[in-house]
Amino acid sequence: MLPPMHPARTLIQRQVRRLFGSDPSAPPPPLSTSTDPGLFGPDSAAWRVHGDFTSMMIGGVSALLLQMLHPGALAGVWDFSDFRADMAGRLRRTANFVAGTTYGPTEEAEALIAHVQSIHDRVHGLLPDGTPYDANDPDLLTWVHVAEVSCFLKAWLRYRDGSFPRAEQDRYFAETAVVARRLGARDVPVTRAAVDAYLERMRPQLLYDHRTAEVAAAVLSQKPSSPAAAPFMAVVFQAAKDLLPPWAARMHGFEVAPAGAPALRLGAGVMGVMMRWALTEGAETRARRRLGAAAG
Repeated sequence: MLPPMHPARTLIQRQVRRLFGSDPSAPPPPLSTSTDPGLFGPDSAAWRVHGDFTSMMIGGVSALLLQMLHPGALAGVWDFSDFRADMAGRLRRTANFVAGTTYGPTEEAEALIAHVQSIHDRVHGLLPDGTPYDANDPDLLTWVHVAEVSCFLKAWLRYRDGSFPRAEQDRYFAETAVVARRLGARDVPVTRAAVDAYLERMRPQLLYDHRTAEVAAAVLSQKPSSPAAAPFMAVVFQAAKDLLPPWAARMHGFEVAPAGAPALRLGAGVMGVMMRWALTEGAETRARRRLGAAAG
């Protein structure tokens, strides 16, 4: 491994900050002084799973590709977002929401949830076949949530800790369901088995059409924040497609060839090791420091 002060560490940190719209030369924002551990706390499964940058990036892109197969989820993006020009912004906002609701004090998490609800209040309309859709529909909220957290956990298992116990996987789904229910979801599955069964039940409701293809292309054609970030983003996009359930990948038409998957997964795994070495000021680290300072 490279020495701690190697210029590569600074370069990677700057590229990540630029990716998320921050001034790469500015210091991180000051730590909150709150002693509140938030919705989950430092001993939670959610803190562990959401703390790995590379697996969260891969899982986040894969989640978008899975979510958009639901006509209602796709319609909200198609009708109410500038996805062709601002898909990177959508990814950033999702990442900030997950980080804030996971690692922030309860007050911050609740404010983020209320903000998303206020946006959802304006997102409703008709599908191409005339069926009404509404972003506040509890069943649609459940789909969006399950698609997201299932991809986060799958990426964690593949690229960070494949030995993560099944009981901890169940605990992760039970913990994150708290956010889904606060957003208005209902009947949220809270175990690995229940999540797998839910995704299988949802398959008849999913659809791939020209609108899905256009939104997927917008996700996968995002320009990197700089030439230095291009290799990282290329691996993320390929690994995200590879992470999809085979049936979902087939619907999109970009299933990764089995012969290429081992090399891709090895490359993404090596990239994850490098990112963990470089990113010393992630949301989890800063949250633990905040709580440690408060305890002291």
